[in-house]
Amino acid sequence: MKTLSSALIALGLVLPSAAVAGGRYGDDAAPIATVERLDINRYAGLWYEIARFPNRFERNCFAVTAEYTLRDDGTVGVTNTCRKGSVDGRVDVANGSARVEGVGRLSVNFVSFLPFIRGDYFVLDVTPDYSMAVVGEPGRDYGWILARSPALSEGDYNRALSVLERNGYRTEGLERVVHP
Repeated sequence: MKTLSSALIALGLVLPSAAVAGGRYGDDAAPIATVERLDINRYAGLWYEIARFPNRFERNCFAVTAEYTLRDDGTVGVTNTCRKGSVDGRVDVANGSARVEGVGRLSVNFVSFLPFIRGDYFVLDVTPDYSMAVVGEPGRDYGWILARSPALSEGDYNRALSVLERNGYRTEGLERVVHP
């Protein structure tokens, strides 16, 4: 269930990327390239967060997942779930929506009462079988490695690191997410 605290935490997600050209985890002046093609139907579904750059709205989150569902109005429903404190901790859920803004470019909102506040969500890479994706945003304040299962081979993880680096990220700050 989405609570006011979840909404305020989610607001922290979209405000910095919308209002500040940060670059905490990379060079926000470097070119950033999204995938050339993205089949949103194949992208929909459950993803496990494999790694992320630290951020306040996911502080102390374990076993993080993101689920994307296609809606009749053309938007994408987004449900982010994490376990607070440990893989067995209480479940915290944030619900939002995304709009497709271009190939590999979406904008997200987790605060329905402030629909004009949106954050960039750029798909930087997705494997041909849609088993792994790398997501970022132009300010290099946020970035994620996602997979369809809670584990990722070292080869795929290294591929994801290369994608982030090619897009101006400094990957030494990346932290892996613990799953059961």
